[in-house]
Amino acid sequence: MFGFVSLSHKVNAQLDTLNYLKQFEANKAQYINQPFSHLLNQIVLLQPKSHWADSNPKNKNSISATQFLFCNMDYIGNRVVKLRIFWKDSFPRLEVKYLQNKNGFNFTNEERAYYGNKVIKDILVSK
Repeated sequence: MFGFVSLSHKVNAQLDTLNYLKQFEANKAQYINQPFSHLLNQIVLLQPKSHWADSNPKNKNSISATQFLFCNMDYIGNRVVKLRIFWKDSFPRLEVKYLQNKNGFNFTNEERAYYGNKVIKDILVSK
């Protein structure tokens, strides 16, 4: 019985995260062409816990989008809420790879500073 209650609580918390982040997607016009730090400062109820970079389809050595996850690394799976940011300008994959290796894909103050001045092209929230 305890396992069911615990699982139910996790699912409800995840749905709350989805609804919360969907509000930012719905209002993405406020964040497009703005630095990522502006969006991060508005997401006050939670902050990303990890980040996964997406290569530019035309150049695998550059990043065109990043997925930010709001759960612990041990809970990553298909049902995780993702905030995907498409960047106005691509940037070198090696820089992100360095941070991912150094911090184990965790979103630390170092990542906050790195991504903070990057300009948002589009926002997509998915599960």
